[in-house]
Amino acid sequence: MIANSNQGPIYRLRTAPKDIGVVLILATALVLGWLLYQQTTSRTIAFTDAVSGVSLSYPATWIGVDSLQDVALKVQDPTADSAFKTSFVLETRPLDPASPPTLQTLLDRRVEERGQLTAYHFITEREATVDGARAIVSDYAYVVQPIDEPRRVALPVVVQAREYIVVATDSSYYFTLAAPEHEFADANRRFEELLRSVRLP
Repeated sequence: MIANSNQGPIYRLRTAPKDIGVVLILATALVLGWLLYQQTTSRTIAFTDAVSGVSLSYPATWIGVDSLQDVALKVQDPTADSAFKTSFVLETRPLDPASPPTLQTLLDRRVEERGQLTAYHFITEREATVDGARAIVSDYAYVVQPIDEPRRVALPVVVQAREYIVVATDSSYYFTLAAPEHEFADANRRFEELLRSVRLP
């Protein structure tokens, strides 16, 4: 019994430094991994539209994709955990400087256009600014079928979207974020950072 009582403290004393070393190595690896992740996700790519002159920076992890619509820029987050990938779209439209439409008029037109989307639902609107210019922001939701192929299992995805409409002297600008509902909060955080980088001509 005496020998056993003596071996216990000696065993713990000999292994304690090893345990502390493992913990320190693990903690260091976690910190370095977090720093690498932050560095990767914080990098951006600068973009300037050659036609309108509007410029912005979007996350470097997002990739450019083709669009069936006439847009200045469309990028997606390939890491989004959904068949529908988070996307950002920049559209520019010329205006007649003699009689430019109001922000509310442009929003009403947009709502009418978006009404063609499956299960479209308008949520809210509010005023804001982008690079010091007045803007109107709308939130809406709709449903998409990302993989529409026979015999392939793919559930519909609820998409939440936010759009900023800006009117300048001779152009209007549409900054649109669309993300799967469960990823919208994180996507919107990056969207707000993107909007802070916008420089209007």
